[in-house]
Amino acid sequence: MDLFKKLITVLSSDQVTVNPTILEHHSKDESHFSAHLPDVVVFPQSAADVQKIVTFASEHQVPVVPFGAGSGLEGHAIPVQGGISIDFERMNQIIELRPEDLIVKVQPGITRMQLNQELKKHGLFFPVDPGADASIGGMASTNASGTQAVRYGVMRDQILDLEVVLADGRVIHTGSLAKKSSSGYHLNGLFVGSEGTLGVFTEITLKLHGIPESIVAARACFPSVKDCVETAVSILTAGIPIARMELVDARSIMQVNQYSGTDFYEVPSLFLEFHGNEEGNTADALFVEAICSEHNCTEFIFEKDSLKRAQLWKARHDLSYSFRHADPKKEIIGTDVCVPISKLADIVEYARERIHFYGLDGAVLGHIGDGNFHTLVVYDPENAEDVQKITDLNGEIVDFAFTLGGSCTGEHGVGMGKMKYQRQEHGEALDVMISMKQLFDPKNILNPGKLIPMKQESALTRE
Repeated sequence: MDLFKKLITVLSSDQVTVNPTILEHHSKDESHFSAHLPDVVVFPQSAADVQKIVTFASEHQVPVVPFGAGSGLEGHAIPVQGGISIDFERMNQIIELRPEDLIVKVQPGITRMQLNQELKKHGLFFPVDPGADASIGGMASTNASGTQAVRYGVMRDQILDLEVVLADGRVIHTGSLAKKSSSGYHLNGLFVGSEGTLGVFTEITLKLHGIPESIVAARACFPSVKDCVETAVSILTAGIPIARMELVDARSIMQVNQYSGTDFYEVPSLFLEFHGNEEGNTADALFVEAICSEHNCTEFIFEKDSLKRAQLWKARHDLSYSFRHADPKKEIIGTDVCVPISKLADIVEYARERIHFYGLDGAVLGHIGDGNFHTLVVYDPENAEDVQKITDLNGEIVDFAFTLGGSCTGEHGVGMGKMKYQRQEHGEALDVMISMKQLFDPKNILNPGKLIPMKQESALTRE
């Protein structure tokens, strides 16, 4: 079947392309997984366009794979069975802003930075910050979180309503504008994090927050990663409303200094931030400094200047890129596990020991305030021994997280890479998820090969 010729009867010709460069761009994301070309890329401009595309795909049993900013780390947007890649770059508008209700309704293609640029004119901001300038639709589909989750929560906590095109072309809303509801099943929670496997988002209604009167950042330096973790646990159990609390180990600081031109002390550190009024922030920061001193803190540096604070968080967000760009022949791969806060020290020490055991170069870091931490490990993808070491290391860290009552992913999502852990993590509940997938998408056209390990992928018809 010539998808291009068929689709230009459904959409306008400038919304459909088989340009090789564009196909190649939509064949991959920022993960290490192999690229797969889509058969065609489409650019919807409205929910009606998306409905037409999905209805067409259902009639012809063609896969449809949503594509946002392409910043995913688990292969979510890779069209592993070809088909139609739906690029949302032309659906990037604010539909409705209600400052008095702290609500905004957006199209899925708008990025978090574009959104916050508009919101700050009204003294508001959207707090989910995964680092990359990801699209809101992509962030919703993976239940993204990031550096501010310890204070504001994850993507699932911010969404009031979704407009979703189902596999059969029906359009539904999963919530309302109300801040809470006890009515019906919680469909918001079901669709957020579904990675495009249950429906395609065309409209997202989000909660907003007021920009804090005062923001204060700090760096706390320690002799060991264990001291950092134990300090973080003490800060959380003290009930301090901290907005950001990031663990960055000495190897990471060294790489950041080389890449970003900073001169941070190259020791295990906590990057901290406080949101509120000036008096309250000062009191909280001094309280945290006292807690840090009880855990062998060697230096506590305040960053009140907005430029220095921005530099601090830019350095943290650039950490992955600093490793990626250090050697063009090397790649990085990382874990993204989440464990109960009381078990953080155990798994961080375990990860560092296993990296050393395999003789690999890597970093330990993460959103330590909510139990989600990462390893970033450098390897040569052309070296079979390196690839095997990475595979073994990741599996060992995930397995250890399970023994601590944790999850194989805290924010990156399952995508392609972590499907193999779904049975181990969810047990018989996975069968319930498979049944739900079959109910919503009986032809298995919605982002097949991701999230849910189906017993048998559908045989896709090519006319």
